[in-house]
Amino acid sequence: MAANKQVQYLGTGRRKKAIARVFLRPGSGKVTINGRAVEHYFPSEAGRLPVRQALLATEMADNFDALILAHGGGLSGQAQAIRMGISRALVEFNAELRPKLKSLGYLTRDARSRERKKYGQKGARKRFQFSKR
Repeated sequence: MAANKQVQYLGTGRRKKAIARVFLRPGSGKVTINGRAVEHYFPSEAGRLPVRQALLATEMADNFDALILAHGGGLSGQAQAIRMGISRALVEFNAELRPKLKSLGYLTRDARSRERKKYGQKGARKRFQFSKR
């Protein structure tokens, strides 16, 4: 019945409003985000770097193909959510990688988020111009 069941490791990462579901499958190191290659999804190197950081830190870059589904937030938030998702998937694959990834801060959820706009103000902190007369 279960002919050639594919092995994969799932990790979910979040940052700001971005959510990334990461599926790590044994392979050659190909990374696909929403059906596109990393180079096409992230135009700048600043976006591509966090995606590879967890794999490079654990020296697993050539061992896995990553299929990533990312949505919400902006590119920077998505890149960091992907890093967290890959890290969690790697820990699911091998729990011995956890101390290394934890010390680098890749497993820690960055809780900083956007502050809401307040009524009677222009934004979260900025006020409308005050006029004395």
